[in-house]
Amino acid sequence: MTNFIHNFDASILLFIKNNMHNSLIDKLMIFFTSLGNAGTVWIVSALALLINKRTRKAGYTVVIALLLGYIFGDCILKNIVHRLRPCTYILQSQLLISKPAGYSFPSGHSGSSFAAAGVISKYFKKTSIGVYIVAFLIAFSRLYLYVHYPTDVLAGIVLGIICSRVAIYIVCIKDYRRECSK
Repeated sequence: MTNFIHNFDASILLFIKNNMHNSLIDKLMIFFTSLGNAGTVWIVSALALLINKRTRKAGYTVVIALLLGYIFGDCILKNIVHRLRPCTYILQSQLLISKPAGYSFPSGHSGSSFAAAGVISKYFKKTSIGVYIVAFLIAFSRLYLYVHYPTDVLAGIVLGIICSRVAIYIVCIKDYRRECSK
């Protein structure tokens, strides 16, 4: 099974390397990956939602989803799995970005992107396609830039979606209890 996963990951990374790289896409992928650094775009989005009373509940839910993703992805899973990044095996000078610190599995960029996108699309259905496109481009940039394996990104996406659903459930239960106590 390990060989199958390794071959799957390697074949996708090799396909991207051999068929998709050019200077314009290089710049776009660097831009999208930088949006996802430390969950920046999603934290800023959550803060913007928290400012307005009408969108505050969505902002809280995004924060909860991001925290869950960070705890389970970065603090727990990465430290259990200890998977080295694909860029560990190539020269630093060949990377388009600085080599990220930490382990590879699961992708934190993908996790935070899909955690936030899942919540935002729940509360603001008209923005669903846009936020999922941004989330996908951030996740894909991690493959393109050779800092994650495809299975890291897939695990990050799954974790992010689960965290968004759990966060929505937590906020809904809290609201339900408040309504029941009146």
